[in-house]
Amino acid sequence: MVITINSLEIENVKRIKAVKVEPSSSGLTIIGGDNGQGKTSVLDAIAWALGGNRYKPSQAQRDGAMASPALKLTLSNGLVVERKGKNSALKVIDPNGQKAGQQLLDSFVEELAINLPKFMDSSPKEKADILLQIIGVGDQLFQLETQEKTIYNNRHAVGVIADQKEKYAKEQPFYEDAPKELISLSELILQQQEVLARNGENERKRQNLAGIQQSYNLKNDEVNQLRARLAEAEQQLQQLSSDLAIAQNSVVNLQDESTAEIEQNIANIEQINLKVRANLSKEKAEEDAKAQRREYKDLTEKLEAVRKEKQELLTTADLPLPGLSVVEGELVYNGQRWDNMSGSEQLMVSTAIVRKLKPECGFVLIDKLEQMDQKSLQLFGAWLESEGLQAIATRVSRGDECSIIIEDGYSVENESYQPVVPQAPKTWEGTLF
Repeated sequence: MVITINSLEIENVKRIKAVKVEPSSSGLTIIGGDNGQGKTSVLDAIAWALGGNRYKPSQAQRDGAMASPALKLTLSNGLVVERKGKNSALKVIDPNGQKAGQQLLDSFVEELAINLPKFMDSSPKEKADILLQIIGVGDQLFQLETQEKTIYNNRHAVGVIADQKEKYAKEQPFYEDAPKELISLSELILQQQEVLARNGENERKRQNLAGIQQSYNLKNDEVNQLRARLAEAEQQLQQLSSDLAIAQNSVVNLQDESTAEIEQNIANIEQINLKVRANLSKEKAEEDAKAQRREYKDLTEKLEAVRKEKQELLTTADLPLPGLSVVEGELVYNGQRWDNMSGSEQLMVSTAIVRKLKPECGFVLIDKLEQMDQKSLQLFGAWLESEGLQAIATRVSRGDECSIIIEDGYSVENESYQPVVPQAPKTWEGTLF
């Protein structure tokens, strides 16, 4: 059940002498008048009546008044709220006969409805927290935003390192003619020694051949000279002939290897290895950069996934106003943060959120409505009508938009008052805001 204010009677509160108001059941009721006449005192009195002694003005009794403050509010649910007498004691009359008091009022009166500046003057984060509390996604959104921030910071750090490594890799020289791996001096010397050893063995075989040839010749001469020793010499000759054949066969295809290339590599080993190291450094830098880019891409995908989940969470939430959302911990309405909203937009967002906090509280008090022009007032009133919401507001004006005028603490019916003609709520989007 939505509860609104049917009527209010106030005497001797702050600047008020005697005021009686019967606000519209829905829409905008404006209390007009010049400065210092008691308009704001009306709202303060309502807040005191419904909100309890914490809203009692520091000087509740009007200066010069002989009688104590007296308040009487009749609500749409039949409750009658009174404060009167020396102590301004609270009396709540329940037509159903149930026990009544401040606890009953607190059950349906939203604090921000009677103290809207408390919401409007709060920090951007506090406003967003109230909205998230209403729609029940505060904890989830906090976790997602924490996750988003962590991934974003990690991705940024990885991206910086990737940029540095790519720049470093590009600055490294590269030598096409250098081998893939570093050259070892000890291995080159070992290769040289092996070649020299093989060449030495070839030389030994050549010398062996020459020796055998000489022996063969001597023996052949000796055979010719010493026929007597022919048998022994022929035997030796046969053996030498066999050895000679073996030796000749072993050197037929012998070819000495050149050590020139090895010697050149030994001479240039430092220059070659410098090139190899440079190439290896460049390859490693390029691989490091690629790895960082892959990690950056993975973090980007995770970041987008978290942001999408956040958007879906808020899209499916039961928000109090179309176009209202929370971005980076702040309220956003139609793409604008609080400090970029017009005064009218701020007021409408605040009223919608207050209504959502306690839906049975069907009224809100608004002070100093001078920020709105006539068209804005009509649009705001139409929106209140469409929401079935009652707003009691003050405005420094004596125009026909004011239902009553406060003059020197008294309420005066405004004879030129013209009720706001309801318009389609959609005019709040685009035309005004």
